[in-house]
Amino acid sequence: METKEQIVQELTAAAEELIEIAKPKKGQIFVLGCSTSEVVGNKIGTGGSSETAVAMFKALKAVCDAHELYLAVQCCEHLNRSLVVEASAVERYNLTEVTVRPMPHAGGAMGTAAYENFAEPVVVEAITAHLGLDIGQTLIGMHLKRVAVPVRLQYKKIGEAVLTAARTRAPLVGGPRAQYPDDRP
Repeated sequence: METKEQIVQELTAAAEELIEIAKPKKGQIFVLGCSTSEVVGNKIGTGGSSETAVAMFKALKAVCDAHELYLAVQCCEHLNRSLVVEASAVERYNLTEVTVRPMPHAGGAMGTAAYENFAEPVVVEAITAHLGLDIGQTLIGMHLKRVAVPVRLQYKKIGEAVLTAARTRAPLVGGPRAQYPDDRP
């Protein structure tokens, strides 16, 4: 099994690589779905690690801050995959707040870590993110913009968990006669 330091290094590298490929604009939303149970080698929902979650959260928050992105952390299915964000994201994106406090067995270790480590945490019902990482097959697709594009990264796993990355783009409209700008993502 990998050390916490190796897991943090892999997550940081994967996030930086995704940002380099996706080229998000400042102020856009980076969504994270993460099963720390899967990261440490257990079945999803059976053995999360608060210590691993905090280390991973702090590393990804630092990456997002460096690129001026909002981080949204998805909670587990017991909270209907609601998300923890900073209060400023709620205002900017007019998000719908829900009343709940994530806990390790109702929200997951990562949702709990986000709630305990954001400066002004707010839990929201849903979000429409611009890019994201799904660590351990937590199904972040519902929180991405409508046209999600899979991104193949150098890392295929974080710890023992399967890693899936995605960016989004605007839908292409107009049919065969349409022309598109050369600089579209």
